[in-house]
Amino acid sequence: MKLSAIVIAKNEEKNIPRCLTSLAFANEIVVVDNTSTDTTGHMARAMKAKVITSNIKNNFSALRTVGMNYASGEWLLYIDADEEVTPELQKSILEAIEKNEKQVYYIKRRDNWWGRQVTHGEVSAAYNQGIIRLVKKGSGSWKHLVHEAFNSKYNAKTLRGYLDHYPHPDVASFIESVNRYSSIRAKELYDKGVRSNIITILTYPIGKFIYTYFIKGGFLDGAAGFVYSFMMSFHSFLVRSKLYTMPT
Repeated sequence: MKLSAIVIAKNEEKNIPRCLTSLAFANEIVVVDNTSTDTTGHMARAMKAKVITSNIKNNFSALRTVGMNYASGEWLLYIDADEEVTPELQKSILEAIEKNEKQVYYIKRRDNWWGRQVTHGEVSAAYNQGIIRLVKKGSGSWKHLVHEAFNSKYNAKTLRGYLDHYPHPDVASFIESVNRYSSIRAKELYDKGVRSNIITILTYPIGKFIYTYFIKGGFLDGAAGFVYSFMMSFHSFLVRSKLYTMPT
């Protein structure tokens, strides 16, 4: 059964070689280049990927759907440009496709940040259970503008092995992405009729930090865990603050 790997990328020239090299086992690699201004598209073509340019803004589910529409494989493996398939996961993916027992599969992810693996707090669910990333074409659809999720009526199974994730090479890039994604999330909530006030601006970030750092064990990841929990709390603060400034 043919496997198409789908990669969403924008200005990822530092990450795309590692990502695509780890996908060499796929029958086809589709890179959805979201109007990169660096050499991402050129590098992907040089590595024999099918490159589709899309100017869709602030809608990652739509970008993943673009990749799905251009993919020719019966099975679809969704990977971000800053992720890498490990050998154990590769073997597990190929075995799952061969058995053809399920329609959708969770893939576990290890976040590598600040020189160590971060496995608790905000990222604990992705590390322990995984994210649906291997699917049979036609088994569901993507939802949400950002932090998108695959919506399917089928029960998912977790594969062996991990995706290695290398997000935010430094604190500055982390802040930049938090600012960008919080704007998208605020707009998404606004369009759904959600509004904000001073109470939610104050309570959401505090609650988020307590939940990720203490309840979900972010403190177990040391200084990296503290900064990660703080950044996601700041994300929550920005979402509610930006939502508050939108017209009622």
